Amino acid sequence: MTLIFILLFTLQFSAQKIFSADYQSQADVKVFVVKYESQADLKVYKVDYQSQDEGNDGKWFFVKYSSQADKKIYFVDYESQADLKIFFVKYQSQTGWKKKEKKQLMY
Repeated sequence: MTLIFILLFTLQFSAQKIFSADYQSQADVKVFVVKYESQADLKVYKVDYQSQDEGNDGKWFFVKYSSQADKKIYFVDYESQADLKIFFVKYQSQTGWKKKEKKQLMY
């Protein structure tokens, strides 16, 4: 029971630190940036500080080193190659999952 609580607490409140990998083989998740919000699985906002992010809700803080990251992503050239389709939004309040079944990809 204690282990479950710790896991849930960690998943809910850990920062979403993202590293953009140079090679597909280094990535946990392959990501494609769509042109329209309606095509996205997740709406993402890039935050300036790690403290601005509060978990798996689409607020991403990009780190310089893969060892600092919670998730390593690779931006693919074609939508068909992607595990996750994202759309970058202008405001933090616009972030969130459109397809919740993909949410486990970023845990």
